[in-house]
Amino acid sequence: MAATIGRVIVPRIVSNTTNVTTTCYAFPYLPPTFSNTLSSSPSLKLLSDSRKFSPLQTRASSSDETSTSVDTNELFNDLKEKWDALENKSTVVVYGGGAIVAVWLSSTLIGALNSVPLLPKILELVGLGYTGWFVYRYLLFKSSRKELVTDIEDLKKKIGGTE
Repeated sequence: MAATIGRVIVPRIVSNTTNVTTTCYAFPYLPPTFSNTLSSSPSLKLLSDSRKFSPLQTRASSSDETSTSVDTNELFNDLKEKWDALENKSTVVVYGGGAIVAVWLSSTLIGALNSVPLLPKILELVGLGYTGWFVYRYLLFKSSRKELVTDIEDLKKKIGGTE
């Protein structure tokens, strides 16, 4: 079977302003992968049959009733009102800055731990073990699920200050 070779012509400008064309040889011509002789195998027939349904397309759309668009002016006005209602603005700025530094520091620490050769895999195993223990302890039995719900409700009360 002889392979035909395609030609690519690339124009090049020489310094004496005459156009000179050069010929470059590209890759050899390859026949299409799905020919009539190859499509006799069942797996290739399934693949070629699946291409017949490609015009069937779905599109997601939303209606005005279900859209949750946010008015930016309303959002900024609400934030401005809440900021003006604060008494200790410096405390909020300090806590916000501390939160940003804590996120940066934890990201740096995780990056450093991730570079240690076996430590990430060991930590994954520890996480899987803890997840298994948590499922066994709190989620597997009905009585322990009730206990978990009461613990969460107690924690909500402590955080909310209603206790």
